[in-house]
Amino acid sequence: MATRTRRTERREEPLSRERIVEAAVDLLDTAGDGGLTFRALAQRLATGPGAIYWHVTGKDELLSAAADAVVAGAMTTVAADATPQQAIRVLALGLFDAIDDHPWVGPQLARSPRQSPMLWIFEQLGRQVQALGVPDAAQYTSASALMHYILGVSNQNAANARANQPLTDRTEFLRAVSAVWAELDPDEYPFTRNVAGHMREHDDREEFLAGVDLILAGIAALR
Repeated sequence: MATRTRRTERREEPLSRERIVEAAVDLLDTAGDGGLTFRALAQRLATGPGAIYWHVTGKDELLSAAADAVVAGAMTTVAADATPQQAIRVLALGLFDAIDDHPWVGPQLARSPRQSPMLWIFEQLGRQVQALGVPDAAQYTSASALMHYILGVSNQNAANARANQPLTDRTEFLRAVSAVWAELDPDEYPFTRNVAGHMREHDDREEFLAGVDLILAGIAALR
């Protein structure tokens, strides 16, 4: 009897919504929003577009699910004994770093303000605002100010990084900006010239958190 060589076949992981979203995040990171097509996603997953449509109805749903996954990963667990101020700083920095790593997330959140990622961010910040003892009438404004600052600055930071990719070294980029500011017309741009030296040395993440602290100081005055 002829012997048959047994080949161990690798069992492929079944296609699921989670796998599709994970692959979509990877594709968005490398190719951007315009590169996310069901054809490209199907090639990455070694399947057909029809199989993906079984789990996701279209690109809009896929973009929202991808942003949701990134935001969920960014919402770092806060220590049980953290103060509301500390919790807000942790949440803010988590989002800042996530958007820096995934620049497409910021514009996607802006396009879908009523969908779950934005609502989840607003809810988490709002709970901490309540814990600060802010009066009911000022809670919406306080949480909104925090959310818009956090997302706005994070998105701008990611956009700056994309726009200045040739200057891969952050210090090099800041020095270049500082040099330009220092040469501005002193009558037209007196303030910008004055802070040019600060731009050369500052740390983006520290500057971001300093802005969060300014807003928190204003919120504290409402109590």
